Amino acid sequence: MCSARTSQSSWFVMELQDCALPLLREVIPTDKVEVGFKDLDAAILVGSMPRKEGMERKDLLKANVAIFKTQGEALEKYAKKTVKVLVVGNPANTNCLIASKSAPSIPKENFSCLTRLDHNRARSQVAIRVGVPSDSVKNVIIWGNHSSTQYPDVHHAIVNNHGKEMSGFDAVNDESWLKGDFITTVQQRGAAVIKARKLSSAMSAAKAICDHMRDIWFGTPDGEWVSMGIYSTGNSYGVPDDLMYSFPVMIKNKTWKVVDGLSINDFSRGKMDGTAAELVEERDTALTFLGA
Repeated sequence: MCSARTSQSSWFVMELQDCALPLLREVIPTDKVEVGFKDLDAAILVGSMPRKEGMERKDLLKANVAIFKTQGEALEKYAKKTVKVLVVGNPANTNCLIASKSAPSIPKENFSCLTRLDHNRARSQVAIRVGVPSDSVKNVIIWGNHSSTQYPDVHHAIVNNHGKEMSGFDAVNDESWLKGDFITTVQQRGAAVIKARKLSSAMSAAKAICDHMRDIWFGTPDGEWVSMGIYSTGNSYGVPDDLMYSFPVMIKNKTWKVVDGLSINDFSRGKMDGTAAELVEERDTALTFLGA
């Protein structure tokens, strides 16, 4: 069953019906949380307050705390306790944290936020640079926040370069690009899309959502990992606890596991710490509004 929460939903229902999706059985458009969240196995939370001109970040966080507190409470009351929750609406990491805190009986591990779009962007940029298909690039990493501070990392990436497997750095053979324009291109890709089409990413975001949920349900291929914003607790990379932080994960039986033991050089450490600091600031600001 697919539930859509919108009061002007006729076009949305028609679009879904006209896709003739083989797994779609029913669409229930509703603006009632007791209907939209009832017995959910999966929840994809895409709606959030976008930042408007002149709006300060704390005002944006305050508006979104109210939205995701409500949705978290609805999950707590109506969804299955095994529900898998993906937060897409930005600021996705902190919105996901607020939703999880508002649904205390649902395990924190069941909540994740979307950094797969950034992951896919990183794979694509490396593939274009090397001149191979994107599926020839694996094990890139997005660390941290889904924002301009995120750290796209290719130190552990593997590229199948026309039949020969090699490291991402060796395949690209341009360290200055990998530590410069590559990172900023991925970090600022969302803004570039908005500038070009006056709207945020659409097809690529939808594809990333499908990739993310498919991997939760069916797992990641052996030896490969993907990037997901997940709850940080007791990790081996020195990331502060109680954040939704993007890590490399492998998934099996609908359960993710952080890929441990990857070497982190000083360059990467600085980038990882920088994006963590932004998330700590976001979290602390948002939590002041949670009990308001």
